[in-house]
Amino acid sequence: MQKNRQVVLASYASDAARVENFAMTESPIPQPGEGEFLIRNMYFSLEPAIRGWLDGKANYFPPIPIGGVIRGPSVGRVVASKNADFAPGDIVFALNHWEDYSICHSDAVLLEKLQPHGDTPISYYVGALGGAGATAYVGLHEIGKIQSGQTVVVSAAAGATGSMAGQIAKQRGCTVIGIVGSDEKAKLIVEQFGFDAAINYKTDDIAAAVLAIAPEGADIYFDNVGGPVLNAMLVAMKVYGRIVGCGMISDYNRTENPNPITNLWEVVARQLTMQGFLLFTYHDQVPAAQAQLTEWINQGKIKVIEHITKGIANTPAAFCELMSGKTTGKALVEVDLIELT
Repeated sequence: MQKNRQVVLASYASDAARVENFAMTESPIPQPGEGEFLIRNMYFSLEPAIRGWLDGKANYFPPIPIGGVIRGPSVGRVVASKNADFAPGDIVFALNHWEDYSICHSDAVLLEKLQPHGDTPISYYVGALGGAGATAYVGLHEIGKIQSGQTVVVSAAAGATGSMAGQIAKQRGCTVIGIVGSDEKAKLIVEQFGFDAAINYKTDDIAAAVLAIAPEGADIYFDNVGGPVLNAMLVAMKVYGRIVGCGMISDYNRTENPNPITNLWEVVARQLTMQGFLLFTYHDQVPAAQAQLTEWINQGKIKVIEHITKGIANTPAAFCELMSGKTTGKALVEVDLIELT
């Protein structure tokens, strides 16, 4: 009998996630009940937010229990269905789990039936045309209220969401500054993604560097990291500027001792708007975002870089590599389909 390989939580992560926090198990392939459908997963989207579910503490989703299958977005193909809206062969994106097969239903978080276009790789639908691209698009438009001619600063700018946010801002006619953690990444975002300038937070004074490029400050800061970078950006914002709170990567591995933010008075002094958001709250905006991103990618106006790891057994190592800051572009796992039907 075929088995369903699953990556489960072996122990809680107390700081940086380690491969030892995960384990591989097998279970029977589940069968869909009424209203459900069975997906054979093809790609896992590796997301920094997953780290917040690995320490046993309540988050915006319940923590994953010891022995529980790791939760994460995936793209897969429907192989069996008892749901009239989903048929075998359909390609589906949803928040599922790190496993060969997942049971899904119409109320699944982030559920979307995909309509792949032409030669567009399926993998793009977990990144540039999936959560990363949609998050960047929604964050800039719905939260940032982006307008042509503005100055936009993006942190973690070489990552999946940051690289998309910067390129979207360029398409909207903005000056874009990216914050990264190495000179190699700084070169990448300027030469490959078209950013106007790059700042290495490890060697540069962030606020001084931003103000040297944009003396009046940034109109929008798309924040993926929080911590010291956010603290520095608070004094580099234009009056009435907007801070888009997308993620807090700098604190994901230090939940017991988060970085202090000492410049919050600037929110008052500069009359800033700072708002966080979760993509699933704006799920109705995703199709329009995906349509526009597809057009830009097909026209060559947005470039996509993927960091693909092959094999479900390598998922924990790939996730730990992502959280170490070593990857660029979209990190994902291509599920090996050997012996799957």
